Amino acid sequence: VQLQASGGGLVQAGGSLRLSCAASGRTFSSYGMGWFRQTPGKEREFVAAVSRIDTTTTYANSVKGRFTISRDNAKNTVYLQMNSLKPEDTAVYYCAATLSASIPGTRGGYHYWGQGTQVTVSS
Repeated sequence: VQLQASGGGLVQAGGSLRLSCAASGRTFSSYGMGWFRQTPGKEREFVAAVSRIDTTTTYANSVKGRFTISRDNAKNTVYLQMNSLKPEDTAVYYCAATLSASIPGTRGGYHYWGQGTQVTVSS
């Protein structure tokens, strides 16, 4: 599967952005989907994920209550709605796909990655 992330940009603190990740192929519903983010000099960190089976979701504590992950299997797309953004949310955001039935919270659990999209939150 090939993944294409979009929707990043510059936003003021307290604002919102919605990231999209479009997947190629006809088996999108077979993949659990996740979002990660990375800042220079730091490890790529888990943000959120949604399962392939029952759309169970999980979030990093740092974004819980502010971010919402969702998927539209008819459009082969996963979304990350980001509200109440903070300067510390500034990062390159990556979408990823996993063949696992669970929804891993670590980078190693994902098999396919999209290119990143930059999110910058100004104070």
